[in-house]
Amino acid sequence: MHQTLRRSCSACARAKSRCDLRKPHCSRCAARNVLCVYANEPLSTTPPSPRRHQLSGFGSVDPFETYPQVRLGKDHVQRLIHSFLHKIAFQYYPLDHNPHSNPFLVSWWPLALGDPVLFHVSLQTACLDEEFFGRRGFQTSEQLMADSVVLLRRKVHDVALAMQDSTINSVITLATIEYGKGNREAAQMHVAGAKRLIDMRGGLQAVMQTSPLTARMVSWVSMLIIGAPQFETQDEDGNGDGISPIPEWSIPRFVEPSALSEADVEPETWNVFAHLYGIFHRANRIPLPLLRLHDLTSFVIHRLLSPSSPPEPPPSPLRSDCVRCGIILYMLLLQGPIYYTHAAILRKTTARLVAQLPAGGGASGALELWLVAVGLVASHDTPSYGTLQDRARALSALLGLSSWHEASALVKSVLWLEAPATEYVFQSHWDTALGHDCPLVTFGPVQIAPFVTSSPENKVDM
Repeated sequence: MHQTLRRSCSACARAKSRCDLRKPHCSRCAARNVLCVYANEPLSTTPPSPRRHQLSGFGSVDPFETYPQVRLGKDHVQRLIHSFLHKIAFQYYPLDHNPHSNPFLVSWWPLALGDPVLFHVSLQTACLDEEFFGRRGFQTSEQLMADSVVLLRRKVHDVALAMQDSTINSVITLATIEYGKGNREAAQMHVAGAKRLIDMRGGLQAVMQTSPLTARMVSWVSMLIIGAPQFETQDEDGNGDGISPIPEWSIPRFVEPSALSEADVEPETWNVFAHLYGIFHRANRIPLPLLRLHDLTSFVIHRLLSPSSPPEPPPSPLRSDCVRCGIILYMLLLQGPIYYTHAAILRKTTARLVAQLPAGGGASGALELWLVAVGLVASHDTPSYGTLQDRARALSALLGLSSWHEASALVKSVLWLEAPATEYVFQSHWDTALGHDCPLVTFGPVQIAPFVTSSPENKVDM
């Protein structure tokens, strides 16, 4: 008899309940103390063995774990599993280094063990990393990609299966892989597919209530791949289905920005700037959790990049579009890469900032100093870096500043979230631009091979 995909035990199938496929008894049968029988032979590369033992912790890989069938040798599969659990999960999600709470270990991986598509896609991320550093080509990852696509096509024919978290996770991850390989059309097709699945689930907020990792990843990654927001933001009162502001957004402000006024910039830019100023001022006393910072970054960048009706001509190029670009860059720097590198949007926004800065330095002061400092750090390893170094030297000479120590008070008066690592990075770039002999420090990127290569400079892990 032809073996078919084992989706549930017999008891769960009769009850039409979801089965977690645990062996030798699924959780539902174990709780009810009933016989747990799988009608089909388990799709596993490792048959049951009396030597099977329980290893504690997410960081351990049981060599006799049951997982979907893969066209790879057992040792290779186990190596890729180990790589995903110990390395890839923390590269994709650097906000949580605890293996007992990182969502890629406690949420994503259990789904992958019961879903052939997500399992193949997860192994593919680890395989790309392995093959990139091994420099032996990408034959195995291409094989996993082909198998992932075949399995995905079969699965989406069933509407109920297509709307599962594991399916959406698979689709958006395939989008990042294709985008990183330069296959833009395939990446955009997967993004469109993920958006359709989100709509089928009732919208982004509906998914956020049950699967926050999926909602956050789809909204953020789709924006990075397409280059523009694919989801709206909620309004100030939290109305709408889009990305919601963090709770701190609605807390009344007791301090107002001093380097910028409402009359200087477009209303939307001022609204975001003023809110951030208040939130950062409060965060210097009550620190923001990293996940909250990620949600804030996503909301702010979606809000500032979202297409809207053509506004009135800005008061000046520096104090409108430049401030908008500065906010986007600063938030990206504070958060750091997550799920996928944001290098493309960083480079594009930095180039726009440089193009908008007045050539003559017509608004010298704290605001321009902040814009140049943010652009300088964001532009590292881009053609704009030299231009901003020149600008930093010219501004420093004009304002009589000989080092970051003298410039930092002015920069921080504009918009700043206190963090020792952040200041260390800014100081190293600023003082290097002024000719001081100091080590250059950069924000360490999340390295998701083969798309982001390491740099010889020191890294600061945010």
